Amino acid sequence: MAASSSTTLSATARYLGGRIHSRELDGWTTVATSPLTLRGREGGYFVVFRFGVLVGVGTAGGEMDTLARMLSRTVAVPEPGNTEESADLRIDTEAREEIGPDGEIVLRSLDVERAQTVGNALAKSAVLGHYEEQVAQVFDQVERLALQLRDGAPPTSTRDLMRQIGNVLLIQTHMVGRVEVAEKPELTWENPELDLLYQRLSQEYELPDRDLALSRKLELISNVAGTYLELLDTRKSLRVEWYIVILIVAEIVFFIVWEFMG
Repeated sequence: MAASSSTTLSATARYLGGRIHSRELDGWTTVATSPLTLRGREGGYFVVFRFGVLVGVGTAGGEMDTLARMLSRTVAVPEPGNTEESADLRIDTEAREEIGPDGEIVLRSLDVERAQTVGNALAKSAVLGHYEEQVAQVFDQVERLALQLRDGAPPTSTRDLMRQIGNVLLIQTHMVGRVEVAEKPELTWENPELDLLYQRLSQEYELPDRDLALSRKLELISNVAGTYLELLDTRKSLRVEWYIVILIVAEIVFFIVWEFMG
């Protein structure tokens, strides 16, 4: 959609779950397939990212809810929280494409490629926001484990610990294998204008810094959990050794008593 004068719109990215399997949707016009991009019925575009995010760029809010409900049936692991990332858009044919001091995204036009570029940055920001919340919760639990290690408290159970390690591995796999926060979208590779726009968006939403911070926290959680698990295994091994010693002593005592009684 091109605008001859300044037009104010909005863009919203909503995290729906682990993975979206839909390739097309009945009743919606597909304008691109990688990523799946749909034309909004009242203007703008919807971009569906397979790593679990729906982005509406210059679309009507009611359409976003309708499309999200349709896609929820194809999401592998639905998330009820619906983490969102929103931004204001201004379409101005005579302006320089940039990110304003208040976070407003200024575009010369709203075409499919620009909608995908904006959508890519917002989608990654939404995913990071979702996992930042999850990691913060796990971090509280890991902090308690670290305090137990510092105070010399004996390890207790492995069930919660194994669940935490599993969550960390899932987040790492999702971030590296699907979202690829550190990678630029393919459509920017041979288009300098889109490349510059994406760089500005990436800096505005601090995507590299947040990705690095999240990776470091995941690594720390994994290290603490691994150390705790090793202590649990050591404790179990010592317990088994003591059982063996007790059995040997009991057998010797039984043999001595048997010989004495005989």
